[in-house]
Amino acid sequence: MAKQFFGTDGIRGRTNQGAMTAATAMKVGQAAGTRFLRGTHRHRVVIGKDTRLSGYMLENAMVAGFTSVGMDVVLLGPMPTPAVALLTRELRADVGVMISASHNPYEDNGIKLFGPDGFKLSDEDELAIEAMLATDLALAAAPEIGRARRIDDARGRYIHAVKGSLPSTVRLDGLKIAVDCANGAAYQVAPSAFWELGAEIVAVGVAPNGKNINERCGSTHVELLQETVVSSGSDIGIALDGDADRLIVVDEKGQTVDGDQIMALIGSHLAARGALRGGGVVATVMSNLGLERYLGGLGLNLERTAVGDRHVLERMRSGGYNVGGEQSGHMILLDHATTGDGTVAALQVLAALIESGKRASELLHLFDPVPQLLRNVRFAGGRPLEAHGVRAAIADAEAALDGRGRLVIRASGTEPVIRVMAEGDDADEVEAAVAAICHAVAQAAA
Repeated sequence: MAKQFFGTDGIRGRTNQGAMTAATAMKVGQAAGTRFLRGTHRHRVVIGKDTRLSGYMLENAMVAGFTSVGMDVVLLGPMPTPAVALLTRELRADVGVMISASHNPYEDNGIKLFGPDGFKLSDEDELAIEAMLATDLALAAAPEIGRARRIDDARGRYIHAVKGSLPSTVRLDGLKIAVDCANGAAYQVAPSAFWELGAEIVAVGVAPNGKNINERCGSTHVELLQETVVSSGSDIGIALDGDADRLIVVDEKGQTVDGDQIMALIGSHLAARGALRGGGVVATVMSNLGLERYLGGLGLNLERTAVGDRHVLERMRSGGYNVGGEQSGHMILLDHATTGDGTVAALQVLAALIESGKRASELLHLFDPVPQLLRNVRFAGGRPLEAHGVRAAIADAEAALDGRGRLVIRASGTEPVIRVMAEGDDADEVEAAVAAICHAVAQAAA
């Protein structure tokens, strides 16, 4: 049975349109609360959010939904997605909620749900919750209605946990770090964590106003960080996205370091210490062939999954891996977190920088990526990938790249776009393949 509301990363959409309304959020709270009412104990849900204007509306709606079915609510305020996962476990909650649309613009918002173990919900749970959205759910008797309270020390708890991902002997003294928090959920905790470890901090993207999250800043718009690193003379730059589960790095020269290079660094460093589990790293079909070749040269494998950090996580758990991620910057380090955590991943990079004594540009470019090109084609509706012209263009491109590259064409799970990616040793062939497929998709979507 296909899911209508849940995509690859929870429920997401334009605020006050479609599924992303206060009414739906309240109903999701009621359904998720009902799903996790198990046992006779007093049930609890943890709710965090990023800095979007609509977060106030959705937070209050979800509080109403959860309390109406008898769940107590603990409100964290603006906090990274991995902090919600962490505190769901620490507070012995039955369910966790993050209200965020991650790297999307402020007009969008979303709802991510975590189980009591701090991991994102299974397909089974999401389907069960969806089925409840169309039904009348039993409400709690008046004496059993839940209560809501805010906790004041959520930031401190998360910072303490993040710092605990490093040995107590590791300090960042002597490092000057530019940090771009995308005017998002980590605008307080990430700079504080790095500063508490001894670094000098140059912070940007730390003045959220409800509408500027991800706006020309953060991991999807690194130009601001590149300029800041170079102009401030920083040793390295750290860019997070709106909910801080994604990391992109900028070296001291202003060059971008993507998730593939970060996985190569963390994976190879753990392997050298005998701490890498699973015999390699888990990534998606979008990761560059250069990463696969680099790991192979070290005797490590690259396990590929479908796009989406939940697919990466599922394979990590089933295969016993402890390092995985996406080229886009989602970094999952299961020794320290149950979901992507950009701040934890950044600390592993910073610790390696201190340990090596090298400059970031020397440490962080471990392999030469093969030419890779990704373009997005927006569509208004329908199934453009099923059009005859698109299928023919894909077949022609596969024939042209046979033995010299590969294609990945897919519909986004979070927005109405078709993503067209090609890579290979010949840049001209890659360009031609992507251009032809994008043209066919655009015609089919017209």
